[in-house]
Amino acid sequence: MKLLSRETIAQEVCKAICEISLNCDEDVKELIKQTLSEEKSPIVRDALKSFVENHELSPTSKVPLCQDTGTTVLFAELGNAVQISDATLFEAIQDGVIAAQKRLPMRASMYKDPLFNRENSTNNSPPILHIEHTLGDSLILHIAQKGGGAENKSFMKMFTPSTTPEDIIEYVVDGVVSSGSQPCPPLVIGIGIGGNFEQAPLLAKRALLCKLALPHPLPQYALMEAKILEGINKRGCGIQGLGGSLTAMAVHINTAPCHIASLPVAVNIDCHAHRHCTLRF
Repeated sequence: MKLLSRETIAQEVCKAICEISLNCDEDVKELIKQTLSEEKSPIVRDALKSFVENHELSPTSKVPLCQDTGTTVLFAELGNAVQISDATLFEAIQDGVIAAQKRLPMRASMYKDPLFNRENSTNNSPPILHIEHTLGDSLILHIAQKGGGAENKSFMKMFTPSTTPEDIIEYVVDGVVSSGSQPCPPLVIGIGIGGNFEQAPLLAKRALLCKLALPHPLPQYALMEAKILEGINKRGCGIQGLGGSLTAMAVHINTAPCHIASLPVAVNIDCHAHRHCTLRF
């Protein structure tokens, strides 16, 4: 058995959240710079320059990339030979979330009750944790700081088995484009196809953790990703809704088996901050 302490997990989660709150995905930074070198529109170039400047200033000034420091979402792969000595995994992670909010000037964004008593927890907790049990003595944590603006524009539909790939492509493109500038483009699009009503959105959210623009291993899904990306970018919303050819940076599809009568499709949208990382214990 591998024994992990509550303190060890909390410390590493705290460091990871602080890191990704100040530094977005390196692939995003490179793509923004490349787009800036090719863009002709003065107003779009101005927005791109602001992104580049923000990427440089955030880690040096210790001010988060975005005022919406997000909901902390974790996908855990917990080995059957791992034991946490003095807490549950959730408790250890929550300690790390609270510590990160204290260490950085992070906005407290979580309410205790969603509807009637919307009292702020004041420490950005609780996190949202999904656990997959695996063989072995390792604990892997995939961590994302998910902003509310992009999350609010996510969507899903229970299609029927007669649905074609073209139907899904059209559905995703129309849904993303109709969100306009509200999710803060350029975007990363995660798509979950299959499973059931609750699994499809989880597939979509986990798809956001893929390496940016890495094609799906199956060619038929890789082609769908490419067609969706092209369709979104052809519609001209552009960066922050200012026009141009870059509304979405990448599209990633995850799939799962589904019932013969169903074909769930969920779309989870991430903003240009795109904050995520992976911890291994």
